[in-house]
Amino acid sequence: MSSTHSRRATSRRPRRAIVVAVVLLVVIASAAVAVAATGLGGDDEDPAARNVILFIGDGMGDSEITSARNYEYGTGGRLPGIDALPHNGRFTTHSLSRDGSPDYVSDSAATATAWATGTKTYDGAIGVDIDDEPWPTLLELAKKKGLRTGNVTTSAIQDATPAAQVAHVPARSCQGPEETAETCPDSALENGGSGSITEQLLRTRPDVTLGGGLEILEEEEAESGEYAGVTLLEQAERRGYQLVEDAHSLAAVESADQKSPLLGLFADQHLPVSWVGPKATRTGGEEPAVRCEPNDNRPSSQPSLAQMTEKALSLLDGEKGFFLQVESASIDKSGHDANACGQIGEVVALDEAVQAARAFAEKDERTTVLVTSDHGQASQIVQAGSNTRGLTATLLTNEGAPMTVSYGSAPKGVAQAHTGVQVPIAGEGPNAAAVADLNEQTDLFDLIASLLSLQDRG
Repeated sequence: MSSTHSRRATSRRPRRAIVVAVVLLVVIASAAVAVAATGLGGDDEDPAARNVILFIGDGMGDSEITSARNYEYGTGGRLPGIDALPHNGRFTTHSLSRDGSPDYVSDSAATATAWATGTKTYDGAIGVDIDDEPWPTLLELAKKKGLRTGNVTTSAIQDATPAAQVAHVPARSCQGPEETAETCPDSALENGGSGSITEQLLRTRPDVTLGGGLEILEEEEAESGEYAGVTLLEQAERRGYQLVEDAHSLAAVESADQKSPLLGLFADQHLPVSWVGPKATRTGGEEPAVRCEPNDNRPSSQPSLAQMTEKALSLLDGEKGFFLQVESASIDKSGHDANACGQIGEVVALDEAVQAARAFAEKDERTTVLVTSDHGQASQIVQAGSNTRGLTATLLTNEGAPMTVSYGSAPKGVAQAHTGVQVPIAGEGPNAAAVADLNEQTDLFDLIASLLSLQDRG
């Protein structure tokens, strides 16, 4: 085997445990015993999933889940959405270096590309492998099959996690034509490339796209092609997109399809977090414990993640089936900022969205709900009232007890770093029991492709 082929094989799907599990489950289901025995849903004649809802808590490891649970529900409580999912497993999250060797601490671009395409890649890459070759994504394959598709996030819609389902560029920063011309010149439309992340998103045309990122669409113009000299926002209008910018206009949308897809843009960049509180400091452990507060800078017109999820589900629901990805992005962004309240609030926001999805799935009976993360973050729960060599903040939980959260991967004023730990995955619905193992992130592609009977690339 040549070294080039070996690298590509390494970058593609190193493990197949989930695929084997899915095949076994389908075989058992065909014998008409699995549904009754496992409670996975579906019916005896066709137990396959019609819909898949994939939730991503960006930077949400076990520590972030535990701190949110402790704070909001107490040590004896449960997160009503995430903790109620019956099937639980773990994912490894490493990415690759350009030479195919392992990179043990990944970023959101490489990890999102892993589950979106089934291909391991290098940090910063969106939808391409270590040789910069593009690979079809779950969303693109779902569209090809005729399924409805959605992409919901609390980040800018051009950010790494949502971008990995709709675009193929060698650098996550190539969000608009200006950045692409400078950083990814081979991808620029004027150089014969596929264009920036935003331009590719508009062509990929999910039925529903909700998040932030309005600024790029308002300010940047296409440099080449049919829409040269036209802002990306005007291009979206000419392409038939329904544009909404607040919760009221979102609620008024009655339908969305390929003729008139929905594009909701609720912030110039990322959506403001739900909760605020003191950031971690060198002496925060010994400060009086405080409660988090609602973010006064979060506009009342901004829809919550649960509201965006509910609307997406109502618009995508139908006989064709759908694939929907939903991200709570600022668990990670708050973690980088050593902001415990922001981090915890966004885990709670994700859990509320998961509750909405579970309610939908309970009625539908043909929907698989999956919740996971892309990579670990730096937060740790430490002894209450203690300072560490890093930064600490002490919060007062709903039980009236202090909880000290520490960030120790970077000094004050520097962004806290990702970690290389395994992350949890949980699921409910047809064949969701397949997640109950230790798997590669690329195996998530195989699982969802199998659930929705999407055509693989071989």
